[in-house]
Amino acid sequence: MSNIKNIGIMTSGGDSPGMNAAIRAVVRTGIYHGMNVFGIRRGYQGMIEGDIYKMHTTDVSNIIQRGGTILKTARSKEFMTGEGMAKAYNELKKHSIEGLVLIGGDGTFRGAVKFFEQYTMPAVGLPGTIDKDLAGTDFTIGFDTAVNTAVAAIDKIRDTAEAHDRIFIVELMGRDAGYIALNSGISCGAEDILIPETVTNIDEVLDKIAAGERRKKTVQLIVVAEGDDYGGAKEVHESISKRFPELDVRSCILGHIQRGGSPTYADRVLASRLGHAAVNALRAGNTQVMAGIMNNEVAFTPFDKVVKGNMPISEDMLDMIRVLSV
Repeated sequence: MSNIKNIGIMTSGGDSPGMNAAIRAVVRTGIYHGMNVFGIRRGYQGMIEGDIYKMHTTDVSNIIQRGGTILKTARSKEFMTGEGMAKAYNELKKHSIEGLVLIGGDGTFRGAVKFFEQYTMPAVGLPGTIDKDLAGTDFTIGFDTAVNTAVAAIDKIRDTAEAHDRIFIVELMGRDAGYIALNSGISCGAEDILIPETVTNIDEVLDKIAAGERRKKTVQLIVVAEGDDYGGAKEVHESISKRFPELDVRSCILGHIQRGGSPTYADRVLASRLGHAAVNALRAGNTQVMAGIMNNEVAFTPFDKVVKGNMPISEDMLDMIRVLSV
């Protein structure tokens, strides 16, 4: 076991439901093993500015059910400079911090890779991102909640779409990855799902709408990820209206509603498992890795492999969309 006694914890990048549950698990596991745990507010920017304080078990009471993050989060351009990294390292040393737990997404781990090329600081990452766009884990903290939020909203949209015989395009988050759109679209019976991982042929989308109209489908629902190559809801809406001016077409962008809200049980359990595992990894000397879940088991993946690619989209799921939307 390592001799680490003082660890820092921070959340960085976009917030995701379940981050507070992860913070709670890290703080309480660290204290259980006789460690001092320091909270770093506002991610890498707070690290640079020394916004660091010692945490106690009471600091994480009554937060497991809360969305957002009690440590706040921010993106820091300054950290990506040599001067910014030097300031961050010096602040960590001022507080005698010997190891870090980093909760965030792709940008968080890219920053970590560059930082640890310059400075020796054991660290373990936790995948806190609603997008599920990291290699090395089947699920990320916040993904399940975001999908459930999207599904609940789309179900309500379907009600009004059916009442008015409308076509609805719903745009979901997913700049680089379409997992939220894919899983939400399947769950809600969407006629088409447009995601960054596939090339969108708008003519095929329009032909499918025409076929649905011929069969007198009362609801036609299209789910599109914001990062789709053709564009978001606005671009798809314009193309449908141009070809079918007689149809009632509406679009809805759910936006940041997907980031908020109380985490689902799945995200609370996932965050707790990974937070507990992160501290134990630091104690065991297993560092510069992200803790994830693979086949329902905790797995560790080096930072440099995590940031090099997403988990691939299942071809079976893509085929299923085509079949079930007939």
